Amino acid sequence: MKKGFAPASAIYSISCINHIIILSLPPDLRINVNRVQIQLFMNQYETVFILNPVLSDEQVREAADKYLDILKKNGAEIINHENWGLKKFAYPIEKKKSGFYHLVEFTAPGAAIAPLEVEMKRDERIMRFLTVKMDKYGVEYADKRRKKQKSNA
Repeated sequence: MKKGFAPASAIYSISCINHIIILSLPPDLRINVNRVQIQLFMNQYETVFILNPVLSDEQVREAADKYLDILKKNGAEIINHENWGLKKFAYPIEKKKSGFYHLVEFTAPGAAIAPLEVEMKRDERIMRFLTVKMDKYGVEYADKRRKKQKSNA
């Protein structure tokens, strides 16, 4: 048996108090409680970011892959990634009139958001970004939108 994990048969009881799950285990078994909590409390997020329009297609792909890798390294599971392409702005941003839009939907622990946003703030290729925690209605809408796009494609 791997150190830090207990088989399901070793759990005496499971109780839930204020959304915190408490496992009752025999004293000779130890489990990694932080890992259990992180896996249980993952939220669904949506991030939209705009890349500088002067970048080549290869540079745009490289930048998007960089942020997907950052998310994966911090325990996120990518649900959907869309390249919306070059779009015109309603008003100039950094003296530019257009930019490459990307949408990423993912589930992640809350701690995975800060490193992503720090990297986006530091990167000169990113003009704007917004990360939103999705509620149950947003998750349902995103699922419907993805299914509709797949049926149209």
